[in-house]
Amino acid sequence: MLIPPEGKWIDCFARNFKACAIGPGVTVALLCETQSRPINVATAKLALAQLGAACVTIEVPTPPQTEIVPIRSTGASDAIQHSRAVIAALSSVDVVIDCTVEGLLHAPELPQILKSGTRLMMVSNEHPEILERLGTDPGLEARVQKGVARIRAARQMRVTSEAGTDLHISLENCPAGGNWGYCTQPGTRSHWPGGLVAAFPNKGGVNGRLHLCAGDANLTFKRYFETEVVLSIEDDFVVDIEGAGLDAELLRSYFAAWEDRNAYAVSHVGWGMNPRARWDSMVMYDKADINGTEQRVFAGNFLFSTGANEHAGRFTKGHFDIPMRGCSIELDGSPIVERGQLLGELK
Repeated sequence: MLIPPEGKWIDCFARNFKACAIGPGVTVALLCETQSRPINVATAKLALAQLGAACVTIEVPTPPQTEIVPIRSTGASDAIQHSRAVIAALSSVDVVIDCTVEGLLHAPELPQILKSGTRLMMVSNEHPEILERLGTDPGLEARVQKGVARIRAARQMRVTSEAGTDLHISLENCPAGGNWGYCTQPGTRSHWPGGLVAAFPNKGGVNGRLHLCAGDANLTFKRYFETEVVLSIEDDFVVDIEGAGLDAELLRSYFAAWEDRNAYAVSHVGWGMNPRARWDSMVMYDKADINGTEQRVFAGNFLFSTGANEHAGRFTKGHFDIPMRGCSIELDGSPIVERGQLLGELK
């Protein structure tokens, strides 16, 4: 259904773009594809015009679906298709506003674009009401940076829960970062809504058991778990999926459909820091209206992800993002999240 841009949504987008230091004299490329959410593209155009930015729109065809299973919420859009012309155009502006369906955060072309000094602001493929409700919070930046400093200084992460989760993660020499929903520095990237700290563990660094419980979210399926599923993880790879209900059966089926061992591997781990995001809001929207970014960033969640991890030399299109409630997270034995609640300077 086509929705006309609301004035309040235009103002909301403009506030986010202004936080990205977009205004008169700043060159912007608005990247979209033929299956992008029309309301977000239209709203972004009007917001950029309101700010007086010099904007060009680049629309590319959404590529054919070639996989046997649907792909959702990967952050690795294949819309650019390695086009030299598109890469050159995106590399010649100050800012790219990314309105592609899956987003360019992990797209293979992004490093080349960022190397030029262009910065990327990904507008997550959400209904604009979600973006309006979460807004742009300048207060997140300092808190997320503190979280990034903590995870970069740590050697070990341990995640536990009363349900039985006990996961050990080596953080030595692994890349880690965070985002707060906007970016101002050349060659950086962010996504909106923001409020996430995450690390990509090195090869062989993740071991233990993960107990997924009712209310945890499977963002690839855009549904909550209703029955317990237990993942056993050895040297990064999910080696066993225990559970008698539909949730476990769906996980087994989707993992197996890829016929790719790397689909079973850990991609990234981290925690959410956005106090405005709600874990339960997914019940209020149709699946087509959401991308699940709100669930990725709600404060105190442990975000567990499987799939591609370029830093460990693994590439695959199979992907799960699973934000979990009620977990406790320790860095080198020091608690930073206790039973789903941020502690100390992070809250």
